[in-house]
Amino acid sequence: MSNLTSLYRTVSKGEEINTNLLRKIMSSAGLLDDKNEPIQLFQFSHGYSNLTYLIKVGEKEYVLRRPPFGAVKRGHDMKREYTVLNALNDHFSKAPKVYFFDDNQILGAQFYIMEKVNGIVLNYQEALKRNISADQFSSIANLWLDAFIELHAIDYNKIGLADFGKPDGYVSRQISNWSKQYIQAKTKDVSAADKVMKWMEVNQLQSSKHCLIHNDFKYDNVILKDDSWNEITAILDWEMATLGDPLMDLGTSIAYWTMQSDGDFIKKGIPSPTFLPGNPGREAIVEAYEKKSGTPVDNIVFYYVFGLFKIAVIAQQIYFRYSKGLTSDPRFAELDIASELLCKMALQSIQKNRIENLF
Repeated sequence: MSNLTSLYRTVSKGEEINTNLLRKIMSSAGLLDDKNEPIQLFQFSHGYSNLTYLIKVGEKEYVLRRPPFGAVKRGHDMKREYTVLNALNDHFSKAPKVYFFDDNQILGAQFYIMEKVNGIVLNYQEALKRNISADQFSSIANLWLDAFIELHAIDYNKIGLADFGKPDGYVSRQISNWSKQYIQAKTKDVSAADKVMKWMEVNQLQSSKHCLIHNDFKYDNVILKDDSWNEITAILDWEMATLGDPLMDLGTSIAYWTMQSDGDFIKKGIPSPTFLPGNPGREAIVEAYEKKSGTPVDNIVFYYVFGLFKIAVIAQQIYFRYSKGLTSDPRFAELDIASELLCKMALQSIQKNRIENLF
């Protein structure tokens, strides 16, 4: 196993995959040298959204992605994720190679198989284990931001993604769709959520630029080559990628960018390595993005508030499935509290008109 070993676990009960059927699928796709070779299946343990499996066949390793059991299609569209990766494979070195996509629900849902990229996924637990210095984190943050800007600079028309999204009216649709999704998944009344939804509707901005955006670009969705911290080899989790406003993408990313000053309740809810020494603050990230990309960043509070609310909706949707017994993962038991805290944080940002020092 590689140094990602700590991120694997045995497959959870109720989330098993028929390995005999999977062997037949992989054999027909030309991914097996011997169609009778045993398959070992593990599950990545750090994700909260789509289910991600490690497939080991002899010395070969692959990754399989499928939606969580009991999830609605919105936000878990495997075809969308496969399509963008397939288009990027010959044009963007940080897109993992994809080998097979099934739309016929052979395994009970859409899924695709891609390459396994070795390296370091820098979630909070991994960062603590590695005792990364402040200077090293400064280097990692620069790499992360440069990869983000490189993605936004891709000419999506040249790589066949002109029809991948509808950039016109993107902001308005996002505000409407995420608000509807929150209402559908709510399990209690949260006044801060109601106020944030109303504020975003009234204060929504018009996009001045659009590009290919990732929509979930954060530390634990990139793979660093090794602990020299000088190269990002892959970007993961493209399920929400589309054509849209790059500043909406930036807003989501800095919403995940937890800082030391955010308070223990936020750091516990979003335990990101970004609050460890050496990482720049959210304002510095925005300033550097503007300088490096050449894209003016005005009214960052709006984009940050949207990002916080979107993460709150995702947390609430997962908790809704948990409350209905559609998943039993104990990590999900308090996501309704996390969702409420994120809405309160968004409201603080609105009221104080800033993205740092909110409490």
